[in-house]
Amino acid sequence: MKNIKKEIQRHLKLCNLAFFIVKDADVAKDIAQESWIIIIHKLETLQETSKFKSWAISIVNRRAIDWIRTNNRERIKLEKSFNESEKEDSFSKVDDTTAIKKVLLEAIEKLSVEHQMVLRLFYKESYSLKEISDLLQISIGTTKSRLFHAREKLKTKLKHSRHER
Repeated sequence: MKNIKKEIQRHLKLCNLAFFIVKDADVAKDIAQESWIIIIHKLETLQETSKFKSWAISIVNRRAIDWIRTNNRERIKLEKSFNESEKEDSFSKVDDTTAIKKVLLEAIEKLSVEHQMVLRLFYKESYSLKEISDLLQISIGTTKSRLFHAREKLKTKLKHSRHER
């Protein structure tokens, strides 16, 4: 029973280390679990048993950093894909015969990339707030805030454009 508690404590330490790096509890648990698999398979390669703790920590550390790198690559691909398809997308193919659509398009194009991205993912791609927050690696609160502020900016710009006519 004492050994089980000790192993649970070791596992929690590995989870905490991974969490410190990736800032996501579920991912940290997965990294710790994957690290244990690596540790078990590579245990015979460990030459000095006194260095087990630092060896295990280095494995978790590398796995967490690999996860961050992979995640960043995916985020960059998503942003590039968004920027490229933005040019070809229906935002830019809006039927210009309707004045309000043209004004709306211009207003959307004046928004920041973050606001445009949240608007597109929410309205065009029909992603949920949770899915958007996962894709962009931001909190749900930040996602809601960006969506709210994007809508408010659009409302303001559309009101001003009506008064100009």
